[in-house]
Amino acid sequence: MRKITEKQRQQLIKAANRVRANAYAPYSNYAVGAALLTSSGKIFRGANVENAAYPVTMCAERSAVFSAVAAGEQEFNAIAVATDNGGTPCGSCRQVLAEFGLDIKVLIVDGEEKIVRETTVEALLPGAFSGGDLPDS
Repeated sequence: MRKITEKQRQQLIKAANRVRANAYAPYSNYAVGAALLTSSGKIFRGANVENAAYPVTMCAERSAVFSAVAAGEQEFNAIAVATDNGGTPCGSCRQVLAEFGLDIKVLIVDGEEKIVRETTVEALLPGAFSGGDLPDS
């Protein structure tokens, strides 16, 4: 599991809960915020954005990862995911995170900023599909 400081842990938790306020969730009313810590120390935030055509909805976790990658970051130490009830990342988000490291720390927090679960991507997605599973080209 990748290490983060207590200060970084608290920054991630607060950032994830704050960005939840920006979520666009008119259909589920389930606002999600994510804060992703890169190995360079930067924090990228994401909020879920729903759509009436449900499959094109974007999750907070993937939004944070894609923003980080667009900014040139590809090494991640931890992510905090905030919901009212401490819900875990969906399967798609778990797979996207796995692409960047099974040992990324995952902090799942509720709306009161309480850590509901602290784990890794690997624990959330055992047997993850990876580039090593693809045939050589």
